[in-house]
Amino acid sequence: MKPLLLLGCLLLGLMQYRLWWGENSLTEYYHLDHQIAEQQQNNDELDARNQALKEEISDLRSGKEAIEERARNELGLIKKGETFYRVVGGDQRSMTVSSN
Repeated sequence: MKPLLLLGCLLLGLMQYRLWWGENSLTEYYHLDHQIAEQQQNNDELDARNQALKEEISDLRSGKEAIEERARNELGLIKKGETFYRVVGGDQRSMTVSSN
């Protein structure tokens, strides 16, 4: 009976070792689970970016306004008859208003 009990304890110890420190252990599982969560978050951010780019492409293909807006912002388009004003920002000082 004693050798059987000893063998059972030895097997239990081996299984516990594999569970906590061996290959495919719980610590490795939690580490991989954390990596999966980070990758899923990264994928969600990239999906949102892709959706925004798809919407922008759709706008550019469908209407003249989106193309004109992009040309104004990126290329400085000015229509005939419009006046262009460039406001150069300097050191803006705060003014205090005193009430007398």
